[in-house]
Amino acid sequence: MSEKKKSLEFNIIKNDPTEGHGGFGAGSFSLDNVSPVIIDVDAGEASIEIGAMHARSAVERGIKFLKTKEEVPNGKPYWLIWVTIDRKEGGPYFAGVTACEMTVDRSIRRGYKSLPEHVNRMDKSMKHHIIVDHMDAKSKEILAQFLKSHDESMWERSSDQLKKDLQG
Repeated sequence: MSEKKKSLEFNIIKNDPTEGHGGFGAGSFSLDNVSPVIIDVDAGEASIEIGAMHARSAVERGIKFLKTKEEVPNGKPYWLIWVTIDRKEGGPYFAGVTACEMTVDRSIRRGYKSLPEHVNRMDKSMKHHIIVDHMDAKSKEILAQFLKSHDESMWERSSDQLKKDLQG
């Protein structure tokens, strides 16, 4: 039996689509440099899930999300991580990394997440904030290894704060 490996990549900044014309959309934010990463805490795995941009990741599909964690007592833990890539002189790096908690109980098709938090954290990531200190140590290690294995040189160019905050 052969093992299929997902080959999704982080979104790297593209050329400005409004370059040269200065018309509608000029100066607006582009989401081309933001990628959602989902960490399955129990499985110890992280993967890029582009569907999470619109709350349509494999984890989220078919789940009704409730407002409190207490309403989903047997929820399986996940983290949605917003990763923003930017460029500096040496090349691309992980500029913004923010984490959002999420739980899912497939047996009852219910889950918990805070949609305002997910939106605000995506915005913070785009503004190059690092917000991962509230994550558990295991999840921080999973994320650090995932980012390093994706591109060691991007990891090396990333901020000392990111590296320090993901050390546990």
